[in-house]
Amino acid sequence: MLEEHLAAINDNTTEVQALFDYLQELEIKLEKCSQRLDQTQLSLGIPKPKTNIAPLNQMERKVFLVLYTGESLLTYQEIAVKSELSVSIVPECISSLIQKGIPFRRSFFENQLFVGLEPGFKELQAKENIVNLSLQSFMDN
Repeated sequence: MLEEHLAAINDNTTEVQALFDYLQELEIKLEKCSQRLDQTQLSLGIPKPKTNIAPLNQMERKVFLVLYTGESLLTYQEIAVKSELSVSIVPECISSLIQKGIPFRRSFFENQLFVGLEPGFKELQAKENIVNLSLQSFMDN
């Protein structure tokens, strides 16, 4: 009885992992399509729409600053340590940042998810301060 239960759990775990892998592949394909659309718009001379970002709360600002000042993609654990937040809150914050319009890059390597800001967005943030960060935000972090 217990062995059947464990086998069912293992089957479900495998299925969840397969779905996660499928979603990762789908996300990569969508990102490639988005990049191609951006290139097409640029080649046709169509201006890219202005990015509107909703205001960030304190936790989202901490996560954003860690990713904005980071040089590479980070795991949720690394983000949690650098932002001094719980690991369980980081995925929630990242999901919220995505909903507010902040573009992310994701990579899956050795069963770990790595995330970071899109380089183009980092450059745009540096030039236009889209997220409306103050110098105080950097000093508080």
